[in-house]
Amino acid sequence: MNDINKVQYEEKIIKGGNGMAMLILSIVMILGSGISFIAGIGMLASWYYPPGIGAVLILLSFLLLVASILIWAGLKIVKPNEALVLTLFGKYYGTIKDGNFAFVNPFVSAVNPTVENVAVEAIDTLTSKNGKSKKTGDNSKGKKISLKSITLDNGKQKINDQMGNPIEIGIVVIWRVVNTAKAVFNVDNYMEYVSIQADSALRNIVRLYPYDIVTDDNDSTDERSLRGSSQEVAERLKKEIQEKVEVAGLEIVEARITHLAYAPEIAAAMLQRQQASAIIDARKMIVDGAVGMVEMALSKLAENQIVDLDEERKAAMVSNLLVVLCGSKDAQPIVNSGTIY
Repeated sequence: MNDINKVQYEEKIIKGGNGMAMLILSIVMILGSGISFIAGIGMLASWYYPPGIGAVLILLSFLLLVASILIWAGLKIVKPNEALVLTLFGKYYGTIKDGNFAFVNPFVSAVNPTVENVAVEAIDTLTSKNGKSKKTGDNSKGKKISLKSITLDNGKQKINDQMGNPIEIGIVVIWRVVNTAKAVFNVDNYMEYVSIQADSALRNIVRLYPYDIVTDDNDSTDERSLRGSSQEVAERLKKEIQEKVEVAGLEIVEARITHLAYAPEIAAAMLQRQQASAIIDARKMIVDGAVGMVEMALSKLAENQIVDLDEERKAAMVSNLLVVLCGSKDAQPIVNSGTIY
């Protein structure tokens, strides 16, 4: 078993305190801080009050301001189908889910490795273009993890099928996060992880199937092939991707093939093969029908006693009828006005 599977984080859902009540308390504390500061300044300026009272009120105003700032830092807003993974001094603290406005420990911080990687890449891009680093802005609002179904489209890929033929195939994978703790702490970037694992699973599955199957009698069939067994291929693809991303706390909802074709370098040859197979099938059907029509014609002539033909003339008649019925061009009849001998 891989080392990554030995560390399993259990998701801990936290509700937190009443966010609205703490918000109101914070506003009251800010107002109280302002009133205390003004009153303290007034008492210090007055000879009537002892100077110690004014100093205490000013200190109280600063304490109330700091406390209100801490309350604001602990307020977390999470929309429906979103989650916020929180850590406290490097340790997993819990996850807020299900559309919540809560108050938590103001010293916790949100973690989302996908946002952090995007920010680093953006800084690197700006540095490489302009020769100096620029601030990309605050990404705290983007630290939430989406619990919605996400569509992954890795584009077309060139892979060899079971017969070694290069084909172009594209898939779409619909997935979602079900365990936020595993998604954040078990892998570096769960979005890149599911993309890479989808590519790997696609290559493994495509190598097990041919593009299509051609039998010995040139009759093309789609059994157990990428073209004909698309449902089976999709199910196996979904199962293999799910096994690979289980450690990241992800669920594969659906995996489907969106594009399937021969690679350009062999597409022309495969088209010729399909055309040849179609021509052979068409000729076979024409010959079967012509033989049946000739047999019917001879039977009708003998049954109605229209003409008595010996074996040599029957053979000649069969030959002429087959030429007429199987020819690719319209027959040009020749009328014999004399004897048939």
